[in-house]
Amino acid sequence: MNKLFVIVLFVSFGIFAFAQSDTLPDILTVIHSRKSVRNYTEELVSRTQLKVLVKAGMAAPTAMNKQPWFFVVIDDKEILSTLANKMMFGNMLNYASAAIVVCGDMRNVTDALPKFWVQDCSAATQNILLAAEGTGLGAVWIGVYPNKVAVKKVRKLLNLPKYIVPLNIISIGYPDGTDKPKDKWNENKVIWNKWE
Repeated sequence: MNKLFVIVLFVSFGIFAFAQSDTLPDILTVIHSRKSVRNYTEELVSRTQLKVLVKAGMAAPTAMNKQPWFFVVIDDKEILSTLANKMMFGNMLNYASAAIVVCGDMRNVTDALPKFWVQDCSAATQNILLAAEGTGLGAVWIGVYPNKVAVKKVRKLLNLPKYIVPLNIISIGYPDGTDKPKDKWNENKVIWNKWE
């Protein structure tokens, strides 16, 4: 009886795993398909989908496992529109369904590694961008830090405390198909082993 249960469970899990891999693209396809999406349909992105993206962000590598990130998820159209008008390159936020502001939480930044929060939060951002691509959404990275004026504007609009520093804004929505991936491979930017 137990043996049969284990076999059924194994077969069921195998079918589940196959179904999962059958419905989602493989990781290299996602990486090479990722694009900066600035044009969206009117379809809304759900909070469940946004939570999936943030969870992917939190799976990023982080120096000394300090996890110095904090995420502000925005699905209020009025806030998105205000952000669009305040950011130099943020016009797409007028049409986005949502946005995620990736921030550094200075309370989790060590004196030994004071600038590594930028790398950690950038890794989290890339995870979010790839998760968006892999789940059929479109996203684009809008830089905030280290532009002091942009940091001040975002901080004021979102009422962020001083220890939360906005690194970037990720605009999110369903892509309308206008934006296409770019082939950025350039063999001239690669050397093997050491510079000659």
